[in-house]
Amino acid sequence: MNKISTLKSVLFLTSFGLASVAFSQDLNLHWQHADYKANGLVGVSSNKAITELTAGKTPSPIVVAIIDSGTESFHPDLNDNIWVNTDEIAGNGIDDDKNGYIDDVHGWSFLGGKNGDVEFDNLEFTRVYADLKKRFEGKNEADVASSDKEAYKKYVSMKDQYATRLKEAQDEYNQYMDVMNFYAMAKETMRSTLGKSDYTIEEVAAIESTDEMVNASKEFILLAMSENFDEQLPEWKEHVDNQLNYSYNLDFNSREIIGDNYADPRERNYGNNHVDGPAADHGTHVAGIVGAERNGEGLDGICQSAQLMIVRVVPNGDERDKDVANGIRYAVDNGAKVINMSFGKSHSPYKSVVDEAVRYAESKGVLLVHAAGNDGRNLDKSNNFPNKYYEDGGECKTWIEVGASDNTPENLPASFSNYGKKKVDVFAPGVDIYSTVVNGEYKKNSGTSMASPVTAGVAAAVWAYYPTLTAAQVREIIVKSAVPYKKQKVTIPGSEKTTKFKSLSKTGAVVNLYEAMKMAEKMTVKK
Repeated sequence: MNKISTLKSVLFLTSFGLASVAFSQDLNLHWQHADYKANGLVGVSSNKAITELTAGKTPSPIVVAIIDSGTESFHPDLNDNIWVNTDEIAGNGIDDDKNGYIDDVHGWSFLGGKNGDVEFDNLEFTRVYADLKKRFEGKNEADVASSDKEAYKKYVSMKDQYATRLKEAQDEYNQYMDVMNFYAMAKETMRSTLGKSDYTIEEVAAIESTDEMVNASKEFILLAMSENFDEQLPEWKEHVDNQLNYSYNLDFNSREIIGDNYADPRERNYGNNHVDGPAADHGTHVAGIVGAERNGEGLDGICQSAQLMIVRVVPNGDERDKDVANGIRYAVDNGAKVINMSFGKSHSPYKSVVDEAVRYAESKGVLLVHAAGNDGRNLDKSNNFPNKYYEDGGECKTWIEVGASDNTPENLPASFSNYGKKKVDVFAPGVDIYSTVVNGEYKKNSGTSMASPVTAGVAAAVWAYYPTLTAAQVREIIVKSAVPYKKQKVTIPGSEKTTKFKSLSKTGAVVNLYEAMKMAEKMTVKK
């Protein structure tokens, strides 16, 4: 999405192993591992922590659940660190460990069934509005029972919002088509001007003409070639198509593939073991940040002793509360100590069911790490789900909410990151993070989706070296040891206004493994 946003604005003129383990030498590519004092980049000092603090220590294996879109379990930089359910016999069609899930060797998908797998879904906003529309369409407030007045007001409000969002999606599709039409015309103009189709950027730059169309085409093609539009335009097309076909499609229903009783939000045993996807790019990227092999090639994960449990609940669209709750419970019941959740949405119709699962994880001593979101919004004033606040009061004490940071103090909060003095705990690297993607490849992505697994990896690494700590203690260590930049003047995400970094989260700080390891050592010695 960040690539798409950048493209649109341009167009429209606008674990851990032992201390001897190999490190990537390119900290500009793997900057999340950097140490600010040593490297001038605000990373989490993970290489420094390993080099200086782990001599003579062996990390314990620790299971980290990647609740996401699926993960390519056979990726060459991940396959040795994928969790294996040793109580299950692969491929025999039997629930050997009797946990309710057949052949769940590497995890479980709550987005599939006997007839296939869900790739796309609509937004929760759309699903909530669709249900209200069925109840209230064609009615006036006078026609509605007093017990339904609040729901009716919500329907009226969402009706206007839906119309606005749908129009924006249609306008963006038209915008994309205008760009593609002009691009095709510009290519043809260049072909006729230069007499060939395989021209170079230098040949285009050398064109001199008094023809306005030639000059306009020249400038557009130069921009297209320098910004690699041919790679980015297909992503934009996929985005605009998905908005109209799925995100805002009131009639689209993905649950027929799964075959569950969706009316029962507490149903548990459905899905399949297709944890590799489809559409597993996001989850594969997240998994690599936590625990890709530290082998000197590709990507260095933060926690080498992490065992990555794959739990698929996030489609191309909004995750559903039922699946999120089941994903959390599955992870807890099968031994995860850390759960990473790089997803979120603005509505949660079954929040109570998710709350039950979060309470369950808290009661079992599991740490939950969650991405704050990428809307440049203040979460103290807006909703983002799931969250640690229980509907009936209180909050989860083993939850960390993470915003995304960039690599210099001056640009510390990522321009897209959500924030909140009350609701965001810490920030962590989340801009241009290089990690694993499907087909055995690698790429850079940006988002709080990246900052969350950086934090989960740090937490897992601390716990791996200090396994007697509790989840609440690990949370305390991560939050209290984060390096403060409280007085640093920064631009508020989603705004042109400035503030001090301390106003954007509870701590005004960035997660740091080196400091966390030192604090964990002291806390353990005190015991």
